[in-house]
Amino acid sequence: MHNLFKNKKILVIGGAGSIGSELVRQLAKYKTKVVRVLDNNETGLYDLQNELNDKTLRFLVGDIRDIDRLKVAMDDIDYVFHAAAFKHVHYSEYNPFESVKTNIIGTQNVINAALVKGVKKVISISTDKAVNPSSTMGTTKLLTEKLITAANYYKGTKKTVFSSVRFGNVLGSRGSVVPLFLKQISQGGPVTVTSENMTRFMMSIEQAVELVLKAAKYAKGGEIFVLKMASLRIKDLAEVLIETCAPKFLIDPEKIKIEIVGKRPGEKDYEELMTSEEVSTVLELEDMYVLLPKIFDKPLMKELGYKDKYELHNISEREYISNKNRLLSKDEIKSILNPIVD
Repeated sequence: MHNLFKNKKILVIGGAGSIGSELVRQLAKYKTKVVRVLDNNETGLYDLQNELNDKTLRFLVGDIRDIDRLKVAMDDIDYVFHAAAFKHVHYSEYNPFESVKTNIIGTQNVINAALVKGVKKVISISTDKAVNPSSTMGTTKLLTEKLITAANYYKGTKKTVFSSVRFGNVLGSRGSVVPLFLKQISQGGPVTVTSENMTRFMMSIEQAVELVLKAAKYAKGGEIFVLKMASLRIKDLAEVLIETCAPKFLIDPEKIKIEIVGKRPGEKDYEELMTSEEVSTVLELEDMYVLLPKIFDKPLMKELGYKDKYELHNISEREYISNKNRLLSKDEIKSILNPIVD
């Protein structure tokens, strides 16, 4: 990665968010020429600038709905990491046009600006909610992935490479269940869980960023990179947090109740990392899956040691559907949470 990003100019869009800011922190460790951080969250940019105090970082206020702002931000840029999104499922259900403007039109703006400015690679961050979506947010992210993949054919003779990274739930990220559960525990409960049987794929922020950086290394155009992730039951996560964190708030864990409140509009009991159709075009690496575009990605296959499409792996449902995958035990959940709640 040091060689990949050395003396390069990089733009992180949505750089004040949970994933974007951690990506900026990691990139700051490499000998980049400049890392531009673009976000419409002025306060988030201010906080990140004060935290890092790095002269190679440039903090830009702007929005992906504004293509002219994107063109200026991408001037002379080598790599673009697109982490801006309207990401909350229930807010998207009640504000669908805003979700479309940011996730779909915003991504179209990123693509067109990158082509105009001759960016080397664009890595867009997606979500497992784009797989067989049941929500407005998931549907917009599915179209985002389609736009990014199709950009590799739409671009004509231009050299920009476009690829996506598909995440599960990121533990401890802003707006995720862990901060919510901790707040409810600190107030003495109840801790609200939507469903007894709800399962999710989980990853740490560090794992998420590592996947994004690897995607920038391997991407040849049109792939979707998916981390191999563990699954857990949300109720188990709540119980572990109560047991672990209630004493820190001087509260008896036995007195904090879990309340089942039902699923919100657009939510599913389980998530999938890929569709049954995508499984037929999967390259399997040690720590990730690479979903190839419909036109097989021969350069990437050759680089990773695959001779032809007949060497693609058959992935079982236990590996890509959260309620069929092996669920983490409470001890395993506790070990993952320790760095977050300590």
